[in-house]
Amino acid sequence: MAMTAINVPTTDDILVPETLLKKQKTDADAQTKAAAKKVELRKAKLSKRREVFKRAKKYDAEYKANEKNEIRLRRQAKALGNYYVPAQEKLVFVIRIRGINNIAPKPRKVLTLLRLLQINNGVFVRLNKATSEMLQLIQPYVTYGYPNQKTIRELIYKRGYGKVNKSRIPLYDNSIVEQALGKYNIICIEDLIHEISTVGPHFKEASNFLWPFKLSNPNNMWRERKFLNYVEGGDAGNRENFINNLVQAMN
Repeated sequence: MAMTAINVPTTDDILVPETLLKKQKTDADAQTKAAAKKVELRKAKLSKRREVFKRAKKYDAEYKANEKNEIRLRRQAKALGNYYVPAQEKLVFVIRIRGINNIAPKPRKVLTLLRLLQINNGVFVRLNKATSEMLQLIQPYVTYGYPNQKTIRELIYKRGYGKVNKSRIPLYDNSIVEQALGKYNIICIEDLIHEISTVGPHFKEASNFLWPFKLSNPNNMWRERKFLNYVEGGDAGNRENFINNLVQAMN
């Protein structure tokens, strides 16, 4: 019996289905686009990081220049035998020190407006005629003073939370700040700190974006008569620059 020859088809002889060819082409296009998008995102991220560093450097130089100018003016006044009177403060940090019992309706309303809903809650407030009168109304229930640059920075970096879609979100990335405040040219945490500390044109938006700070109870910092005014040996009311010591203990 004669053997019949069997021809095995080569790769070139086999026709690839049309659907498979289309799928391969689509996958190749998708991979190319994804790679290009990845490169663009990396470039944008690098550019954004450089911009953030540049801004932080500029703000640092500004803070140092202001500090040196303050020292120069003090020395100049002392040399001429005068007294140096610093500019009126524009920013206060307010901490609630009393609970909800036996509070009259007006002070209760003011505390709600300032978002001080719990004991040891703290907020930054722009100091003007209206807010000064509000602080007078709630003096027995809060303590407040003038925060320095160090206090503002440590509060935002350590206990800063943002309000995003009515949710309390930790500020772990600059993108959270940019998403909420980018339209006001506030794209990073350093921008946020600068806007708060200098009481800039968009202070209201920046302050509202920050969730009220939830501070710890300070160790051995409250006085025996806590609800007396600070000048009378208590803790309530205006403590001016001494608020920084209290915030350090509560942060």
